[in-house]
Amino acid sequence: MTVVPRRRLGTAGPEVSALSLGSWHTYDRMDFGDAVAMVRHAVDLGINLFDVAVYGIPGQPPVFTDVLFSAIVRAGGLARADYLLSAKLWLEPYPQLSLRDQLANALLRAGVEHADLAVLGDIRRDDLDLRAVAEELAELEKEGLIGCWGVNNWSATAIRTIREHARAAGSPGPQLAQLKYSPCRRAIPDGEPFAELFAEGLSLQASDILEGGILAGRTSPAREIGRDPGGIRDRITEAAGSLAAVAADLGATPAQLCVAFALTHPATATVLFGASRMRQLTDNVGALALLERVGAERVRELVEPYWADRGVVSPEGP
Repeated sequence: MTVVPRRRLGTAGPEVSALSLGSWHTYDRMDFGDAVAMVRHAVDLGINLFDVAVYGIPGQPPVFTDVLFSAIVRAGGLARADYLLSAKLWLEPYPQLSLRDQLANALLRAGVEHADLAVLGDIRRDDLDLRAVAEELAELEKEGLIGCWGVNNWSATAIRTIREHARAAGSPGPQLAQLKYSPCRRAIPDGEPFAELFAEGLSLQASDILEGGILAGRTSPAREIGRDPGGIRDRITEAAGSLAAVAADLGATPAQLCVAFALTHPATATVLFGASRMRQLTDNVGALALLERVGAERVRELVEPYWADRGVVSPEGP
C-alpha cells in the first residue's frame, strides 16, 4: 500500500516521508477511534514522520494532542520503529527552562524515550545565546535523546550562526528549516539567502501550506492559526477562490494543489500538514499523483500569479 516516498533529511538526518503529519489542535478535535484509524492508515501509506509538539500556553486551557498521540500509536499497534517523532523546543523561556527539561516533558507526554527530530521555535528576542543553545543540543544528540534538530522560521543569518556554533560543539548542526510555504507565501524559501543554505545541504520542511485551512476553502477559520508575516492574510483569502479554480481545471482539490506546490521545491524533504479526518489525509496524499501527472514546472507556472508576499517579506527571514 505504500505510496509516499522517502527523502533524506539534511546531510545527517534520517530518511523521512515526503509528507508528514502535524498535531497542533488536531487529535484533541477528533474521535479517538477515528484518530487511531487515520494514523494507522498514514503509516500504511508510508508516512513515518509525526510532529507532536507541545503547544500549551501558560494561563490558557491545557492541550493534550501530544498525549493523545501516545495513546493513538499504542491503540494502532504501532511499534516505536514504525514512526519518527518530531518534538518542539521553545526559546522564550530559555535558559531558565533548559532545552533538556523541555525535552524531558515532551518525551514524557508523548510516551517515548527519544525524539528523532527536535525543532527549535521562533526567535523572538535579541538576547538569545546561540552558542549555549548549540552546545546543549550537541549534548542531547550525544546522549541519544534527539537524533537531529532543525529550526522553525529562523533567518538565514541565524541559521548560519548556530550552525557554526554547533559544529564547534561536535554537532552536524541544523538539518532542516521549517518554513511557511504555499503558492501565496513563498518569499523566504524561494529567496537567495535560503537558496545558498539549501545548496549546502539544509532541507526544507514546508509548513502552513494551507494557511490554516484558508487555501483549502475554509476562508473563516474557527480555530487558532499561525502568524501572518507581512500582513497578507486578506490577500491570501482573496486568492483562495482563484486557486480553487486552478485546481478544479486540473481535476484536483485546492489542498492537493498546495501540497503539490510545496513538493516542487528542490530542497523539500517533507511537507507538514494537519489532518483531522481520514478524507483529508487521503486527499492530501493524492497530491503525489497530481504532481506526477502535471509536472513541477507546470504547477509552479499555474500558481505564480498568486504569490502574495513577494516584495513584502524579506527573503532573509525573520
